[in-house]
Amino acid sequence: MHSLTWLPDVLKIAGLKVSVVPGFENRGSGDVGRIFGVICHHTVGPKTGNMPSLNTLINGRPGIPGPLAQLGLGRDGTYFVIAAGRANHAGKGVFRDVRNGNSNFIGIEAENTGLKTDLPYPEVQMDAYHRGVAAILKHIGQGKEFCAAHREYAKPNGRKIDTLFDMNAFRSTVGEIMSGTAPAPTMIPAVEPPAQPGASPGRPTLRRGMTGELTRQVQAKVGVNTDGKFGAKTEAAVRAFQRDHGLVPDGIVGPKTWRVLDSM
Repeated sequence: MHSLTWLPDVLKIAGLKVSVVPGFENRGSGDVGRIFGVICHHTVGPKTGNMPSLNTLINGRPGIPGPLAQLGLGRDGTYFVIAAGRANHAGKGVFRDVRNGNSNFIGIEAENTGLKTDLPYPEVQMDAYHRGVAAILKHIGQGKEFCAAHREYAKPNGRKIDTLFDMNAFRSTVGEIMSGTAPAPTMIPAVEPPAQPGASPGRPTLRRGMTGELTRQVQAKVGVNTDGKFGAKTEAAVRAFQRDHGLVPDGIVGPKTWRVLDSM
């Protein structure tokens, strides 16, 4: 078992969506050393899909064995926890006098084509990027300045372009979250608000892991097997439905998604 097994808990405590890749505890090309910070990457993956690059991040690509990052960040803001050990994400470089990026930085690969046509990132993804980095840095006792873009770390200069967004603005937001001055994230209500004053609350918010008749109703609307179990396929179908209808594609059926489902 490698050292970074704390990653899922730290991200969950920060209120983030987390999907643990089976076997992550023992995945890595050896263990890490002291962790000084985080290096931010983009996957250069397909334009569509939530985390289509996940298998590549787990298994590697020609010439570079996996894992290629400890964390993958989907377009819906879900963190996929890939490895608790050393990942081959950084290569040669230096940032704040730290030169062994693979051993001393956690790598986060956000799903993005790496093209200017794929900017800006979805709001839900960028918010999760900020909050995940802030949670990790707070856990390891480092400040916002220990968050680097791959292009800032990689040597010689110009060897890498990721990430394309402004890292000074990114670090500023991370710092605000760490200091508690950033606005709190908007939470999805646990149930629909009452239809009228004095009435009982409406249907509960549904998410992965839930079961029952309401899940079957959602499955029928989004076109998956109506087994009443809110699993990965149902979540993916809900995300697709949300994207198609201008909703935040988080895979969670809250009041806004219920309203659109009712109209179908």
